[in-house]
Amino acid sequence: MNTSRRRVCFAALLALPCAAAHAAGQVVQTPYKAPMKVVFDFYLDEPATISNALFWVRSVFNTVQQSPYDFSPEDVQAVVVLHGTEIATTVTRNQDTYRDAVERMRYYAQMGVKFKVCGQAAHDFGYTPEDFQDFIEIVPNAMTELVYWQQQGYALIIPRILIKRESTETIR
Repeated sequence: MNTSRRRVCFAALLALPCAAAHAAGQVVQTPYKAPMKVVFDFYLDEPATISNALFWVRSVFNTVQQSPYDFSPEDVQAVVVLHGTEIATTVTRNQDTYRDAVERMRYYAQMGVKFKVCGQAAHDFGYTPEDFQDFIEIVPNAMTELVYWQQQGYALIIPRILIKRESTETIR
């Protein structure tokens, strides 16, 4: 190894501990602006997983309602389109089974979140409009509904519901 190359390698080795000692994440405040417009696509394989998907809605609201953003609920325009097995959670005859999820959806609906169920999926499940909670709107089709809201400038979020197999402590 020639002398200049050896010096570069030596300098690099000396710099490593310094870089590691100064490594740290940086907290930034993204300049979010109101109104925030979002459409959530819920297509879940098990009705009970709607509780996990609703955390995605909560995450948006909680983040922008806190300082430094201080959005009001009206500053977040949110739509949830449901077209998988989770629509079973929105019918009145199942409200005892999915009470917590229904109460959370009703709370979000009072904050202005629109909950829209795919009419084709509802038909496939054998539901009629009378079967649904009073905060549910039945739309002709989930796919066309998702396109519509995106055409209105709404950002699409599709929750990924995964099963956590290890504790947070183990993963750390």
